[in-house]
Amino acid sequence: MDDLDRELLALLQRDASQPYAALGRAVGLSPGAAHERVRKLRERGVIRRTTIEVDPAAVGRGVLAFVMVRASAWMGDQRTRDDLAALPEVQEAHVVAGSAALLLKVRTTSTASLQGILRRIFTIDGVASTEAVVVLETFFERPTDPTEQAAQRAG
Repeated sequence: MDDLDRELLALLQRDASQPYAALGRAVGLSPGAAHERVRKLRERGVIRRTTIEVDPAAVGRGVLAFVMVRASAWMGDQRTRDDLAALPEVQEAHVVAGSAALLLKVRTTSTASLQGILRRIFTIDGVASTEAVVVLETFFERPTDPTEQAAQRAG
């Protein structure tokens, strides 16, 4: 991946609906060359998907919590993954090192529904305990900056 690819990725992260002509203009390529580079980034799995960002509160998911799951057994298997994936409130699930086995990002409609999802998490085989940290305010969320590494190398 070169600096042009990184610039294209940064532009697409800001607005994935940009036409290839605009992308190409921004990085000094023809629309066809920009399209070809983006196609190759998709083929290589660098671009995993194209999506939009939705305000969670606007769609009734205003409560955000990070849940640490402590386990009585290894939780990094497909069964645990499937059990967690079946819970739509769980947006992210990570196997972690430390006192917890899993770290979950959970979005719900209310603290009462958060309590309900915690109960459902307890039904998953191997879960010993949970600790939920409820977010009061989010200052910012930042996507991965594809140009950052190149800037660090240059500086």
